[in-house]
Amino acid sequence: MNILETIVAHKKLEIARQKLLHSIADLETAQLFNRNTLSLKKFLLDETRTGIIAEYKRKSPSKGNINTISTVQEVTMAYAQSASGISVLTDNEFFGGNAADLLHARVNQVPILRKDFMVDAYQIIEAKSIGADVILLIAACLTVQEVKQFAALAKGLGLEVLLEIHNEEELAHICADIDFVGVNNRNLKTFEVSIDTSLQLINKIPTEMLAIAESGISNVDTIVTLHQAGFKGFLIGENFMKEPDPAIAFANFVEKLKTKLG
Repeated sequence: MNILETIVAHKKLEIARQKLLHSIADLETAQLFNRNTLSLKKFLLDETRTGIIAEYKRKSPSKGNINTISTVQEVTMAYAQSASGISVLTDNEFFGGNAADLLHARVNQVPILRKDFMVDAYQIIEAKSIGADVILLIAACLTVQEVKQFAALAKGLGLEVLLEIHNEEELAHICADIDFVGVNNRNLKTFEVSIDTSLQLINKIPTEMLAIAESGISNVDTIVTLHQAGFKGFLIGENFMKEPDPAIAFANFVEKLKTKLG
C-alpha cells in the first residue's frame, strides 16, 4: 500500500473505535455543535487579509517531526492576526494532531479548517462538534458519490467544504455543495511537490468556486505567481512550523508579502 492507502486504512479503524466512545448523539450535544460558523469564503475575499490559510502541524509522514514544542494556542493566535484562515491537523497517528488542538485553536475568531482524512460521515458531525468551520474532502481517497454525500451533509450543518484534488481526473469529484477547490501540489502517493500542478489546473476549476493552492509554498514570489494565475487562497503548513518560532516566521512572511504586493 502507498502512504495514502495506509492512512485511510488506519483511519477507518480509528473511527470505528471512536464511535464506541462517543455516539453521534453525544457529538450533537457538544457545546460548540450549535455555534454559528465563520465563512472562509468571506475571509478569503477580505482584501485586508492575506489569503493565507496557515497550518498548525506537528509532524508528517514525509518529514517526521516538524515542531513538537510550539503550542497550538500561541501559534494560531499569531496566525489569526492576518491569516484568512487557520488549518489544524487532527490526525494523530501520522501527523501528531488531535481534536483537542482544534478546540484550543477555537479561541480565535478566524475560520478554522479541520484538516484530516475524512472517510466517514461521523467525522463531519464530529468536526462541527469541535468548532470547525470548514472540512476537507480529499478526492484521492473518496468516490464521486462519497464527496457528494459528505459535502451535502457538511452544508446542512453550516460547514463550508474544501475539495482537494491532485490531477485533472479528480475534477470529476466537484459538485454543487463544494465551496473551494484546493490543488495540492504534493502528490500524496509519492510526496513529490511542484506548483506546476496548480498552474496547470487553475483554468479547469469552475469560476464560482474559489481556488486554493496547497503545499510547496515557501516564499512570497510563489504566492504572487499563484495569485496572478487566479488563486484566492494559499494553504501553508510546514514553512512556518519548521521554524524555531512559527509566530515570528509567519509575521515576517506576511510583512514580505505586503511589501511585495505594495
